[in-house]
Amino acid sequence: MTENVIEMREITKKFGDFVANDHINLTVKKGEIHALLGENGAGKSTLMNMLAGLLEPTSGEIAIKGEVVKIDSPSKSNSLGIGMVHQHFMLVEAFTVAENIILGNETVKNGVLDLKKATKEIKELSEKYGLAVDPSAKVEDITVGAQQRVEILKTLYRGADLLIFDEPTAVLTPSEIQELMVIMRNLVKEGKSIILITHKLDEIRAVANRVTVIRRGKSIQTVNVAGATAEDLAEMMVGRSVSFKTAKKAAEPKDVVLSIKDLVVNENRGIPAVKNLSLDVRAGEIIGIAGIDGNGQSELIQAITGLRKAKSGSIKIKGQEITKMTARQITELSVGHVPEDRHRDGLVLPMTLAENIALQTYYKEPLSKKGILDYKKINDYAKKLMAEFDVRGANELVPAKGFSGGNQQKAIIAREVDRNPDLLIVSQPTRGLDVGAIEYIRKRLIAERDKGKAVLVVSFELDEILDVSDRIAVIHDGHIKGIVKPEETNKQELGILMAGGAIDKEVSHV
Repeated sequence: MTENVIEMREITKKFGDFVANDHINLTVKKGEIHALLGENGAGKSTLMNMLAGLLEPTSGEIAIKGEVVKIDSPSKSNSLGIGMVHQHFMLVEAFTVAENIILGNETVKNGVLDLKKATKEIKELSEKYGLAVDPSAKVEDITVGAQQRVEILKTLYRGADLLIFDEPTAVLTPSEIQELMVIMRNLVKEGKSIILITHKLDEIRAVANRVTVIRRGKSIQTVNVAGATAEDLAEMMVGRSVSFKTAKKAAEPKDVVLSIKDLVVNENRGIPAVKNLSLDVRAGEIIGIAGIDGNGQSELIQAITGLRKAKSGSIKIKGQEITKMTARQITELSVGHVPEDRHRDGLVLPMTLAENIALQTYYKEPLSKKGILDYKKINDYAKKLMAEFDVRGANELVPAKGFSGGNQQKAIIAREVDRNPDLLIVSQPTRGLDVGAIEYIRKRLIAERDKGKAVLVVSFELDEILDVSDRIAVIHDGHIKGIVKPEETNKQELGILMAGGAIDKEVSHV
């Protein structure tokens, strides 16, 4: 009989009157990858935070290897062999990789930190599990994929036998996702067990053994992944059938709304990231930008939205040069922006969700009058958008940090789309969203296009780019490598262009 390493029995968690988890049952076997699937705000992270010692159940019990335990702190969780890799990494950027891994669990010799011994242990762990990191590198200087490997090593260094991955691929490139899947398989081969929280059905079907589906705080059922299709899982998760392909009519592009000519934008070190790039986006079309992370997409969008100064070249919105304008002035030209990093650029996390939804319009009537904020109108406006965009949480007065990542994303999209902008710029629109929310957001983007808006979408998800775009601009090393139509290309061809190669067909460059 296979040993259950974790049993969560009838777990209920309440926050005031709000029931986040309602009598949930979950069992995880030794040496399995067990997926936890559910919509944004279904209660997955809340459930796992109880295993990690960050929260305690209102009722129910947790058993580890058959023994009921009380997990009342992260240190207790660690001592029981549980480690959690959070969706938003918990690393000190100014510290080295080794310093981050040993933080709180330092190796000391005669009262002095023995970094040499710790570094040797970290290297042995990284080689054993295929987690390539440089222990001496500063965290602020390494890639997102490498930072995630540091988080995994942190849990292993503390002796974790059960690892919880919370949306581990939300910020990874396709190649980093493949690397992570190899790492997960290596971990279970070595006898570890993994709980994988994700919305991505293809990832569940690629690596998981079993999946437990949670809907609106209740566990629906646990099934073997081998016998379930993506459609089956999606229907269990949202309670209805979900379309993976967005229906849309042919675009009817009109006047140029965004015109970029010979643009050069430097990255943080003063090196050009965008190199003489030219691109037009017209009213009534969606241009998708496909590219491997780090090829100038972020700097391009920051320059268009006033968050980064262009070195040279021209950006015009509705014929008006904007390279010398502030972000507020550009916003006032009827530009909406959903940023790629919702925490850094999209939200003020300690503020209420209502205040965050009002961030772009708080200084205008009806949300304020003569400089005085009208909080009743701000809160009512937030309630309206939460209902329309299905933003789930206790209420609009909860701080933004109290919402799940997917619901934070829906709130930002609600704020920007509801302003009815002529140009909508969206980076990673469905990062961290479940299939139901993805379906809804893609329909909204196409609806904006059909209303005659110009839409620019940047996404690492090639399925998404192919689904929503009318034209796809492939970016490589700061240049537009070519512009192709989604119906005339595929992921393989896009991948070749993204890597700087050429394909055996005509591609446009305008």
